[in-house]
Amino acid sequence: MSSYDALASSYDGLMADGSYRKRADWLERLFRKSRIPVHSVLDLACGTGTIACLLAQRGYEVIATDGSVEMLTQAAGKAAALDGRPPLFLHQAMPRLRLAEPVDAVVSTLDSLNYLTRESAIRETFRRVYRWLKPGGQFIFDVNSPYKLERMDCQMYMDETEDSFCVWRTFFSRRTQVCTYQVDLFRLNGEGTWDRDFEEHRERAWSEAQLRQFLAEAGFQNVTVTGDLTMKPPQADEDRWIFRAEKGE
Repeated sequence: MSSYDALASSYDGLMADGSYRKRADWLERLFRKSRIPVHSVLDLACGTGTIACLLAQRGYEVIATDGSVEMLTQAAGKAAALDGRPPLFLHQAMPRLRLAEPVDAVVSTLDSLNYLTRESAIRETFRRVYRWLKPGGQFIFDVNSPYKLERMDCQMYMDETEDSFCVWRTFFSRRTQVCTYQVDLFRLNGEGTWDRDFEEHRERAWSEAQLRQFLAEAGFQNVTVTGDLTMKPPQADEDRWIFRAEKGE
């Protein structure tokens, strides 16, 4: 079972504190700093499509990709309730990104890129993003910082809603710089009993220097790094970094 196959239907309820509207507001603020007008946006690794739908509601032409069919199913159901033009959802892994035409901006939120644990995969993803971004366009993404992932070693977290209960056990390897999440998910079924699923997620702790190097190798320029939802440089104990890079004209 791949990451999020079982968790997809419960993901939105468990992630209710994701501050999606604030994140969409922040993305729009960065779009206004773009050297080209932003009309078309790619949401890379869109998950259940919350950010994609928020951007579509605000008038952007949105393409959204994800490697999980189950997450895309949830996203499509959410988009069906939108007024106006919904996002176009595509089933694609990040390193296999392929679009019909370039877009004005590419975004990837909530540490999706940490799931690329091999250098070859993240390098190829950056190359493909560069390929499908218009000259002058921005690539905006966030990652969990090494500080956060290292701190999660040997921790246990619990999330619950009325019909789901989730236990996350986390282990960090300093040798591989990979944090493994072992997820037990219990969901209430129609008979009043609970079904159990298990998933394993893995996130790589990429350093700022590594990500800057990979972006530069792909051709990106003017790379800036800030703390989460701020224009200030990240602090030493920052949990999430936001990267912004440009494709030269």
